Amino acid sequence: MKLTKILMTACAATGLAFAGPAAAQDTFTLRFNHVLGPGEPFHEGFLKWAERVGERTNGGLKMEVFHSAQLGVEEDIIEQIRQGANIGQNTDSARLGNYVPGIAIINGPYFVDSMEQAFELAELPTIQKWQQELADEHGLKVVCFDWVQGFRNFYTNKPIRSPEDLAGQRIRTPPAPIWQESIRALGAEPVAMAFGDVYPGLQQKAIDGAELVYPNITAGKLYEVLDHASETKHILLVNFQVVSSQWFNGLPEDYQTALVEECRAAGQETSAVIAEATEKAKQEVIANGMQVVEDVDLDAFREAGNAAYEKLGLTEAVEQVRAEMNR
Repeated sequence: MKLTKILMTACAATGLAFAGPAAAQDTFTLRFNHVLGPGEPFHEGFLKWAERVGERTNGGLKMEVFHSAQLGVEEDIIEQIRQGANIGQNTDSARLGNYVPGIAIINGPYFVDSMEQAFELAELPTIQKWQQELADEHGLKVVCFDWVQGFRNFYTNKPIRSPEDLAGQRIRTPPAPIWQESIRALGAEPVAMAFGDVYPGLQQKAIDGAELVYPNITAGKLYEVLDHASETKHILLVNFQVVSSQWFNGLPEDYQTALVEECRAAGQETSAVIAEATEKAKQEVIANGMQVVEDVDLDAFREAGNAAYEKLGLTEAVEQVRAEMNR
């Protein structure tokens, strides 16, 4: 007994206590950032993802979720991730296309038609190749992209039924090239603008409308400054969860598996919740006076959207992935 106590005391004195450094090395933290508010379904989904990862790793991998861009703006966070920081970010393929151009097609016009098609993309060889390129050459590990936020439509003060109706309309979009060229191809003039600036931008006539999902309209109360919701469904918004490939590769293999599998499970569950929330948001905008335009010439819009892929040199990439999808 005395010998045991002496050995334990000696180990502690020399910094070799058995539980100390080893335990510290086996504990990892991921600080996950997103720009949405705390009441959004995505935030609840991210919390579930974090909880399940913690449970599967017995607390070895802890996820801390930060809403409302508390850690910073998306572009800055992505650069920190590339440098190896233990930070994650909810983003989209349009922004990732700044590093690997081909992957941007996932947020291109009329690329996929349903959540199920979006979920299947992860199994395709070309998509997997692009993700590997993001990780190996740009330090961005895609954990999963099973987080579908719904179809984007045009919200304006006039009905939009064909690409010709968008002529002269200044439409707010995110700044990435695929967004800009998609909206231009569909007939409008794209204007890069932060979501928080859309309401005052509409009031000041800096823009004539926006292309968003229904829950964005209710969240920003944009029905107060817009009259029409035209269901062009031109982009199915697919969100990507990314972390540092350097940080990810430093995790134990079972932690990596837990992070990916629980990301996919929580994402698909949250996508179903979003689908229900979208219908509720649609009814809310109607109740607040917006007119929904459903008789849209979708064939004309699909044809027009091809010009975006041509402009960005992505037509071959689109054809290759669609062939793998048997579309």
